[in-house]
Amino acid sequence: MFAISLGDDGAELRPLETWQAQEFLSHMDRARALVDPWIPFAAAAADLDSARALLQRYADSQAADTGRLYGIWLDGTLVGGVLFRTFEAGTGNCEVGCWLEPAGEGRGLVTRAMRKLIDWAVDVRGMHRVEWVASSANTRSVAVAKRLGMTRDGVMRERYLYRGERHDSEIWSVLAPEWRAQRG
Repeated sequence: MFAISLGDDGAELRPLETWQAQEFLSHMDRARALVDPWIPFAAAAADLDSARALLQRYADSQAADTGRLYGIWLDGTLVGGVLFRTFEAGTGNCEVGCWLEPAGEGRGLVTRAMRKLIDWAVDVRGMHRVEWVASSANTRSVAVAKRLGMTRDGVMRERYLYRGERHDSEIWSVLAPEWRAQRG
């Protein structure tokens, strides 16, 4: 297993794997109230079996080169994560996403972790377009897209139904030449 430092504050980015289902479930229990209003990720890990199944789906996606899942650890505790929700090597397009529990908020962890993910996607895998999709009401997620230098491509009105309510989705993206240019 590897760990990538996210700075001097004890934060690390590591693969999140099936054998870590109990740790992931405990984390999701802490994160549920913060994550659940926006995405079904927390609801998909409601007990040990469903947490293991979610992690296995991403292990299968990684094996098929269609997605990946990474955890963010702070001082040895899983506090969030980032992922390639979709990864289409043939077309050079991927979609990234994130989640965080309250103990990880306000530290820039998601932004720092996402920079590592996008660097890898662009520099190592040759991705051309990296997308970020967020509920328009999720102002924290939209703020991360802005901090990453992404461009708002548009809004898909009432795109998805979640918990009985229709949500608008904002699509943000950064293209490989833009990403390289902003890194200098």
